[in-house]
This record gives sequence, structure tokens and C-alpha cells, in this order.
Amino acid sequence: MSNSKVVHWLQDHETRLFHFVNQRIQHQLLDQFFTRITHLGGATASIMIASCLACFGQGSLRIAGLQALLALTISHIPVAIMKKRYPRLRPYLVHPQTITHKNPLTDHSFPSGHTTAIFSVIIPCVYALPLLGLALIPIALVVGVSRIYLGLHYPSDCIVGCMIGTTVSIVTVAFWG
Repeated sequence: MSNSKVVHWLQDHETRLFHFVNQRIQHQLLDQFFTRITHLGGATASIMIASCLACFGQGSLRIAGLQALLALTISHIPVAIMKKRYPRLRPYLVHPQTITHKNPLTDHSFPSGHTTAIFSVIIPCVYALPLLGLALIPIALVVGVSRIYLGLHYPSDCIVGCMIGTTVSIVTVAFWG
């Protein structure tokens, strides 16, 4: 199979997955849930959570907060570079049938900054207290899915955001101590 056929096959399957999440599982309760939870990956929430842990946390949670702040800062450098270098239009701008909600974003889609941010913040916390991973990792994954559900990102945008946030956080934690 040639490279162009592989790329076309991947794009086709990604678009199908996007349409499934964005259109087939729509429900009023999911609209409310995803509209709220998506903000956990936003700048305000992610900075506030990490800052509160750094300022008010005790012991390993305080260190996790400091690590999260550093990882959050560093992880958005590759995000900014990739958004400029690979200016992918947001799905709702490409697919007219996309269901969007309040205030759709207009900057580039790839990679997902919200997904990057939530993983940048949770991974140091999971290292500090591994049992937190049982709650935090599913929450972070749901934030990523929310970005697709709300018509703002393709699945690969969120997967790459997850990879960037997780990798930067792991490196930050490893070099910290």
C-alpha cells in the first residue's frame, strides 16, 4: 500500500470516528456534561489547579503542583509550534454537518491544547499519588473526548495532545528529582 493510500485510509477512518462521536452519540445530558468538563483542560482551570496544588498542597502534592506548572508551560511550546507549522482547520470549518456548541474556536486544530494541558497537570499528580490515577486518567480522557464531541478537534488532535502532555510531564517528573 502506498503512503498516499495509507494517509487517505487513516483520514477516512478518523473522519468516521469524528462523525460518530460528534453526531451519533449526541444527547442533551452529554451536551451539558461535555460543555462543562471540557473547561478542565482550558488555560484558566489547568493553571488554577496546578497553582493551587503548588501553593496549598502538602508534601508530594505540592511538588506535583510545581511539576504540573512547569510541564504545562513547557508542553505548550510544541503545541504552539505545531499549530503554526501544521495549520489544520477545525472540523466544524471542514464538515458543515458538524454539531458545535457555544463559542467555537477559530485557531488551528492540531494538536489539542486542552488535552495537552489536562495531561500535563494530571500526570505529576498520578506520580505523587498513584491511586489518583484511577480517577484522574479517566477524567483527562473524557476531556479529550469532549473536544471531539463539541466539534472542535479530530481524534488525532487529542491523541497527539495527550502524547505531548504526558511525555513532557514524565520528563519533568524524571528530571525533577
